[in-house]
Amino acid sequence: MTASHRHLLQIEGMHPPQIEMMLDLAESYVLLNRSGKTQRDLLRGRTLINLFFEDSTRTRTSFELAGKRLGADVINMSVSNSSVNKGETLLDTAATLNAMMCDLLVVRHAQSGAPNLLAQKVDAAVINAGDGTHEHPTQALLDALTIRRRKGRLQGLIVAICGDVLHSRVARSNIHLLSAMGAIVRVVGPKTLIPAECARLGVEVFHDMTKGIAGADVVMMLRLQRERMSGGLVPSAREYFRFYGLDFEKLGNAKKDAIIMHPGPMNRGVEIDSAVADDPVRSVIKEQVEMGVAVRMAVLDILSRESRRNV
Repeated sequence: MTASHRHLLQIEGMHPPQIEMMLDLAESYVLLNRSGKTQRDLLRGRTLINLFFEDSTRTRTSFELAGKRLGADVINMSVSNSSVNKGETLLDTAATLNAMMCDLLVVRHAQSGAPNLLAQKVDAAVINAGDGTHEHPTQALLDALTIRRRKGRLQGLIVAICGDVLHSRVARSNIHLLSAMGAIVRVVGPKTLIPAECARLGVEVFHDMTKGIAGADVVMMLRLQRERMSGGLVPSAREYFRFYGLDFEKLGNAKKDAIIMHPGPMNRGVEIDSAVADDPVRSVIKEQVEMGVAVRMAVLDILSRESRRNV
């Protein structure tokens, strides 16, 4: 969140009490959702706009469901069919959104920093739903909630984040959050897909999958993002899976009760074997999706309260 708490733009800079408060509130929304009840009056009369410059059915639908469960009027703006696609600048878009008088704006953009720029120009509370290779804060929060529910804590856990770390905004947000909460974070992948900044961030770097997940409590796999690659960073999909794809043989090096995570969408047979992804005991991938709705409800709740204070 920013210093004013009006927006949620990144995890970096957030303090443990802030994170704990958001996770605790999200926990209450997990229980509420499972009970079949809703809080339709919380955001009644407020408008939430999902502005996605990149496709993401999972994240957009999760925010849409979260907003509707809290009673907001939810609008999904299709950028591919909008004026943006006809040459409108981001600042022109900000002026248009201000004229619409929306209260909450969820933004996903291919350029790092775009949500931050919009936050400076719009009156709405802005939530970063993923910007370039920068951050994806609500994904890290839902991952943390999933881990905490399964393991009872975050502090002291060994979390191995494996795969295409270089292009992953999910990895960056998770590194910031998990490190802040006292977890031991490892990144695992080929040298071409591990950014140099990882050493500065205080994480352990491994290029051998077996060693990287040895003794891990959590194994978090990342999607191989070929659309962001200039080429030549990885061998064939078959070779990549051989060395860095998660199968039961490699998983045998982690703790026996280690959980398996993936932010989705998955490339089955590339970074993860289907049998591992679908394991009913150790895989928490479906649970991550459920936690996503609860976390986003908590974020919308908190930011709507802050915006009321600033009115």
